[in-house]
Amino acid sequence: MATKASRSAARLMLAPAVILLLGWMLVPLVMTVIFSFQRYLPMRGGFQGWAGFDNYVRFVTSSAFWPSVQATLIIVGGVLVITLVLGVLLAILLDQPMWGQGIVRILVIAPFFVMPTVSALVWKNMFMDPVNGLLAHLWRFFGAQPVSWLSEASMSSIILIASWQWLPFATLILLTAIQSLDSEQLEAAEMDGASVMARFWFLILPHLARAITIVILIQTIFLLAIFAEIFVTTQGAFGTRTLTYLIYQRVLESQNVGLGSAGGVYAIILANILALFLMRIVGKNLDR
Repeated sequence: MATKASRSAARLMLAPAVILLLGWMLVPLVMTVIFSFQRYLPMRGGFQGWAGFDNYVRFVTSSAFWPSVQATLIIVGGVLVITLVLGVLLAILLDQPMWGQGIVRILVIAPFFVMPTVSALVWKNMFMDPVNGLLAHLWRFFGAQPVSWLSEASMSSIILIASWQWLPFATLILLTAIQSLDSEQLEAAEMDGASVMARFWFLILPHLARAITIVILIQTIFLLAIFAEIFVTTQGAFGTRTLTYLIYQRVLESQNVGLGSAGGVYAIILANILALFLMRIVGKNLDR
């Protein structure tokens, strides 16, 4: 049993790490909030006085704000649907005994370890190029006109690229959850005459509820900040400019740090609203 002295010693030893972590988190946040109230243009004279809430009003009333929020939510929703549906199917498939099961699992999970910039470049140049891409050659093989994916189906292309990268993560989490399912329940249901769909709907899917909510929570938090895939492929054109990319344009391209910082605060607020909403869903599932 821990004594009062041992608890005090533990807190004392943990204090430097906690202080460092809080500083690492809070200092950039505080600086972003401070800059958001300033007219700060580094390439045009630097600090030009306090702006109050003018940056917030300008950012939220700009014609690009709501389309960027909409594009962000579409990408997040599209990736979640694809990764969850395919993730459940792949997890069930990988749970079945097969030859080379370990190698297959490694190959399925491998894309998650590819950097977003690299995966976007691979998809852009090797698959989606309208002249030399693999999909272009496939279209010509069937006698169809190649599609310029990044201009004609830009949003779908971004969702596809992000889904390819996040599908292994969802599959890994869901596969772990399926492996924890008691096989005796499935065998009993099968002996009672339950069909494959009935076993999936009433046994497997309810068992995956916690894993699904965790996948939704983690992927949503990271996908709200999606940037590299868009920067490499469309650079925000053709309706793919997300909130993160809009902030990048305001800070680096327009050299308006104050306006971009205000956008960063809006992004933090949006992420926290969605995180709190999803945490309530996760909490309900974990309490079951």
